[in-house]
Amino acid sequence: MESAEIRRRWLSFFEERGHAVVPSASLIADDPTLLLVNAGMVPFKPYFLGETKPPAPRATSVQKCVRTPDIEEVGKTTRHGTFFQMCGNFSFGDYFKEGAIKYAWELLTSSVADGGYGLEPEKLWITVYLDDDEAETIWREKIGVPAERIQRLGKKDNFWSMGVPGPCGPCSEINYDRGPEFGVEGGPAVNDERYVEIWNLVFMQYERGAGDGKEDFPILGDLPSKNIDTGLGLERLAMILQGVQNMYETDTLRVVMDKATELTGVQYGAAQGTDVSMRVVADHIRTSVMLIGDGVTPGNEGRGYVLRRIMRRAIRNMRLMGATGPVVQDLVDVVINTMGQQYPELVTDRKRIETVALAEEAAFLKAVKGGTNILDTAVTETKAAGGTVLSGDKAFLLHDTWGFPIDLTLEMAAEQGLSVDEPGFRRLMQEQRDRAKADAKAKKTGHADMSAYREIADGSGATEFTGYATTQGESTIVGLLVGGVSAPAASEGDEVEVVLDRTPFYAEGGGQLADQGRIKLDSGAVIVVRDVQQPVPGVSVHKGSVQVGEVTVGASAYAAIDVSRRRAIARAHSATHLTHQALRDALGPTAAQAGSENSPGRFRFDFGSPNAVPGTVLTDVEQKINDVLSRELDVTAEIMSIDEAKKQGAIAEFGEKYGERVRVVTIGDFSKELCGGTHVGNTAQLGLVKLLGESSIGSGVRRVEALVGVDAYNFLAKEHTVVAQLQELVKGRPEELPEKIASMLGKLKDAEKEIDKFRAEKVLQAAAGLAENAQDVRGVALVVGSVPDGTGADDLRKLVLDVRGRIQGDRPAVVALFTTANDRPLTVIATNEAARERGLKAGDLVRTAAKTLGGGGGGKPDVAQGGGQNPAAVPEAIAAVERLVAETV
Repeated sequence: MESAEIRRRWLSFFEERGHAVVPSASLIADDPTLLLVNAGMVPFKPYFLGETKPPAPRATSVQKCVRTPDIEEVGKTTRHGTFFQMCGNFSFGDYFKEGAIKYAWELLTSSVADGGYGLEPEKLWITVYLDDDEAETIWREKIGVPAERIQRLGKKDNFWSMGVPGPCGPCSEINYDRGPEFGVEGGPAVNDERYVEIWNLVFMQYERGAGDGKEDFPILGDLPSKNIDTGLGLERLAMILQGVQNMYETDTLRVVMDKATELTGVQYGAAQGTDVSMRVVADHIRTSVMLIGDGVTPGNEGRGYVLRRIMRRAIRNMRLMGATGPVVQDLVDVVINTMGQQYPELVTDRKRIETVALAEEAAFLKAVKGGTNILDTAVTETKAAGGTVLSGDKAFLLHDTWGFPIDLTLEMAAEQGLSVDEPGFRRLMQEQRDRAKADAKAKKTGHADMSAYREIADGSGATEFTGYATTQGESTIVGLLVGGVSAPAASEGDEVEVVLDRTPFYAEGGGQLADQGRIKLDSGAVIVVRDVQQPVPGVSVHKGSVQVGEVTVGASAYAAIDVSRRRAIARAHSATHLTHQALRDALGPTAAQAGSENSPGRFRFDFGSPNAVPGTVLTDVEQKINDVLSRELDVTAEIMSIDEAKKQGAIAEFGEKYGERVRVVTIGDFSKELCGGTHVGNTAQLGLVKLLGESSIGSGVRRVEALVGVDAYNFLAKEHTVVAQLQELVKGRPEELPEKIASMLGKLKDAEKEIDKFRAEKVLQAAAGLAENAQDVRGVALVVGSVPDGTGADDLRKLVLDVRGRIQGDRPAVVALFTTANDRPLTVIATNEAARERGLKAGDLVRTAAKTLGGGGGGKPDVAQGGGQNPAAVPEAIAAVERLVAETV
């Protein structure tokens, strides 16, 4: 039975039994504690925690999941993988143990003809929690499983919780006996390789307290409502139903390994080393496609780094198997063709997925070419110094400059017999992160415990947003936090977080910055609002300070936003939609939104593109946007079902979580997007849009920045002033400026060439004198010294080679010259053949000199180059070269 059919049968079975079918959520987790969705129940977590009311009492899904904690183990065993699909059925206060057990048994053991999976009942073994007599009785008396095939296990194996205070409960697992060829008998308590777990039934009936680990926490009591959360691993069931040894031989992974064989000529099963590489490629390429499909792009942080790491690991393992050219296109196509049966959006987005994947492959192949030379040099230097550990700063250089993931450096260094100072690397990475950006968590949640917001939500419900229709209105203060703690009142000067029952203030989201403004109380108190966030879904938290009077919970209030700021942001947001559509028209659907920020009078828009957007295309995009403004198109918003929005062609942003009902913003006949933000009523209100340019912000992702309305006009006015000043300087009309300035720059460049030529001639004039004054060191002609500061690397190299050529006969010669350019010392050293026969190699001499200068270097035995950080150490470096020559000969 193919994986797609396993999935179809699961959803059909539970839908027929009253479960709402919930589509798989995006792999981009809507949870600040998770990078990626790593379990089937993650999208349902708010329902189990009581944060949100479930849409139905019963639900079922097949959820995409990615886990990467033991990524380095992938391929080494047949049990580890990064991507998997978790089939789940859920009950929120509806059926409990007996219902969950009966459904599981029926689906697993019903015949294939009757819609089941057709497993033999006698091969199924059951585990229950130690003291869960109720579950054991149901299995034995209601289902008929013999007592000898039911085993009781402890808290570590058969008790579930989220790892934090909240719902928890005992589990019952269903295991399949694969037969004696997989080990000794005795049930899952004895051998989990033979008796493989396929389905876990979690009975959420208790509330747990705080504690560490899987076992050390107290049970506080019963939950008011008992829930069911079950999970069946689709890949594990496919392994059994398809009669294969492990998940890598199932239909969705075997085809990737077959394609890898076609591309490399390596057969799976031929050797342990290449089998590991095959499994790495199959798993990582499939995971990469699924991540890119959900909007993740390669990067150096967060989930982008996860994607980059697994993609580069897959590409490198293809090269280890003999692939010499690009391979990603063929591998990605196989995954899309296979997984597209279950996730049709992969087929729809094929072009975008391929574009992102191919761009990352090209970037990595370029990085490998340059970075490998750096790594080889570092390895040689480490070994020459008698070391066995590659320094953390070298690993950081490879990562920061050449994009080498640390695991790749670890692998390549290990192949050379070295370990890596990983703690040192991690320290440097953390220092870079600390410098690069401040922690955004404080902005989103202030300093409050999340439970404080949940308590307010539980007591007063979601905040009603009135800002689409009005900019001010009456409301009531239903929650107040001072210093991150709930408080009944706040005084003048206090920094506060205020929750209203209804508000015109837009909370930051969807790329749109929050509104600012004031909240006035009937008592005369005033709160100045600087920011609005939604740390808990649906609850708007107004952050600001009490300017006048005392604020109390329950007080009536009048909330009013800064209208001019709102209008400026609305213009920017509408302009973002126009820019998105114009870019898609120009570049195709691969120019999908990857992020945005809409602020007063300006916006930035991130989109997918493997290459820079030509200036002519950007000009056309800008022209198209402003043409739309002149058409005076109405901007409307409508609430509809997600299915209806898709049918109408509305564009959805990757990574955003949408409910069953969505808001669709339409701009005439030009643009239609899912959006919760605020907009203008007509495109004429934008006035003018000026694109400032575009740049790269990561592999396969570009950014456009632009100004809107008055800000765009002011920018053009300044440009006009600059153009007028240039006209005065070069004495030409505006249209003549490019040609006149280009002519001036050309003349300047020619003059610089003449100066360089003169400098080089002057340097080379010194060659004869240097050769004549060579020292004699035990028969070796040694020319060592400094040349004038400012001499370039190329000129220094020419001088060294010229001096070496002037030393007559077969006399051994070493020429080592130093200079300082741009406050950095530089050296070039050359040896002739006679010197090399006496053990004098340029690369060894350069490394000694460069080390003294506080840097590094390398090259060939006949000529090498190095540099450093300390110009004052040049005399010491000269002496070090003299000593090494004397010691060697």
